[in-house]
Amino acid sequence: MNFDSSLYLVPTPIGNLQDITLRALETLKTVDVILAEDTRTSGVLLKHFEIKKPLKSYHIHNEHNMLQQLTDAMKNGQKMALISDAGTPAISDPGFLLVRACIQEDLRVECLPGPTAFVPALVNSGLPADRFVFEGFLPQKKGRKTRLDALAEETRTMIFYESPHRIVKALGQLAEVLGADRQASVSREITKIHEETVRGTLTEIMEHFGEKKVKGEIVIVVAGK
Repeated sequence: MNFDSSLYLVPTPIGNLQDITLRALETLKTVDVILAEDTRTSGVLLKHFEIKKPLKSYHIHNEHNMLQQLTDAMKNGQKMALISDAGTPAISDPGFLLVRACIQEDLRVECLPGPTAFVPALVNSGLPADRFVFEGFLPQKKGRKTRLDALAEETRTMIFYESPHRIVKALGQLAEVLGADRQASVSREITKIHEETVRGTLTEIMEHFGEKKVKGEIVIVVAGK
């Protein structure tokens, strides 16, 4: 493998450690520094695969302030890998700003293929996957209703990320805007022991999750109009 990029975006498993790729492992073992969203979480992953590289914290609260320091280090020859807690960096996780900064500084960026939660959730939903729109996390408060209202006429399959303690509320809001009988699918704990996918109308799924304590990361997939 030819390592001539300055920054490597390396997807990490979203639950099952066996989902990491051989290329991801080789990249993490070869770079000089690994940028991690949470060094404690990533430390567990790296220890499991016996990867001993310097870890540097890079997350939503410090990413703006870190850009110049990181690009300067890359211009001086350092090879860096960016990983998030799980999945592909920059997909609802830090990464976009650093990629843009590298491009502006004419530094080569390479993104490895690998795990991301919304792809298996979409494919497993049984809803059309030929055209879809990824909305990520909806705004928690300000702008949430505006975003939902803008999707009322969306004809493509829609994908959302949501936290377990807001899942019932989110499904209710989607039902109010898109219609209670709109077909949907909710996947949680993807690739983990307690993986679950529930399909049906928004109302049916809301009733299902309203009857129990919900845990794990959530992906909501909703049929277009």
